[in-house]
Amino acid sequence: MTETMKISASKQAVETFQKGYPLIHEDMVNKREKLSEEGTVFDLMTPQGQFIAKAYYGLQNKGIGWILTNKKEEAIDQQFFVGKLSAALQRRKAFFEDESTTAFRIFNGEGDGIGGLTIDYFNGYYMLQWYSAGIYAFRSLIIRALEAVTAYEGLYEKRRFQQQGQYIEGDDFVKGKEAPAPLHVKENGMTFAVYLNDGAMVGIFLDQREARKRLRDEYSAGKTVLNTFSYTGAFSVAAHHGGAAKTVDVDVANRSKSRVQENFELNGVISEDQEIRIMDVFAYFDYAKKKNITYDVIVLDPPSFARTKKRTFSAAKDYTSLLVDAISIIKDGGTIIASTNFGGFGMKAFQKQIDKACTKAEVKQNVTERVRLPDDHPYTASYKEGDYLKVVFIEITK
Repeated sequence: MTETMKISASKQAVETFQKGYPLIHEDMVNKREKLSEEGTVFDLMTPQGQFIAKAYYGLQNKGIGWILTNKKEEAIDQQFFVGKLSAALQRRKAFFEDESTTAFRIFNGEGDGIGGLTIDYFNGYYMLQWYSAGIYAFRSLIIRALEAVTAYEGLYEKRRFQQQGQYIEGDDFVKGKEAPAPLHVKENGMTFAVYLNDGAMVGIFLDQREARKRLRDEYSAGKTVLNTFSYTGAFSVAAHHGGAAKTVDVDVANRSKSRVQENFELNGVISEDQEIRIMDVFAYFDYAKKKNITYDVIVLDPPSFARTKKRTFSAAKDYTSLLVDAISIIKDGGTIIASTNFGGFGMKAFQKQIDKACTKAEVKQNVTERVRLPDDHPYTASYKEGDYLKVVFIEITK
């Protein structure tokens, strides 16, 4: 039996790892150059040679690997993955029993014990997402483990990492039966179209399920709703289920219009009666201000980073100015749903951006509620970056 490679943690990082922090940064270990092949399992040791945890080498974001177990004798084999997947599925038992929702996450990376891997369920089909070549090295073991603990119609995958500077291209279908395109799924009784074999994004962001439900149940009746960065219009669908008078969807992507229309039609909304604009969101704010158009509710859910021909947007730097623009066209007493999935700051820092925007715009705010990640997206308390989603419902008084 080959002895597992041993890598020493830096003196400063030992306590962090012992408290359960799962991501290994390059500056947290010594002699990192000993690690050359992604997927290598190694023992993380103290400088004195005491065992801390077993981990794997995989380059992802700012990390070089993830801790898998703090049990020295535990083998990282198929049975290991069977145990992790089985436990994750058991935690989602209530989701499988809920006929009103047929799309949810069944494995959420480090929150379920394996950083770098997520698995989503879409009405009988599973979508595995690999975030490094390191976790992808365990692909066959993980797929066999998944097959050992659950049945499925078909398996799909997304490779969310680069090799030699390029994303791996190719068919996302793995095995089983191919899904129809589109595949229809339900979320709290609403219907959405997803495409499992059509690029990195399938058509719905599962982590926003609770925010959409709150919009539908509490903020939509009789209201005009502006949905910015609308993607496939999921927030607008929720607004219409809640009785919205009108929705306006704005997104710069050309195919957004047909995808919004498709979701409207699946939910009995006459798309011709709604406004769908393919344009830069900031340009739309300028247009609305010139035309004196205002809204009862505005949804702000931008990507963490985006670039168009004329503008670059970074949530870390530009969210305050985005919010100021939204405030300029919100009605007195209206609600802005401010959301970000940027993991680089927490809720307190996000609230400071909101406070700064309201001060600059000379308005008063009342936070009516905050929404975080739903139950199918667990995270580890010691890894705050995993609690990335922040949604704040803000009533604006002018």
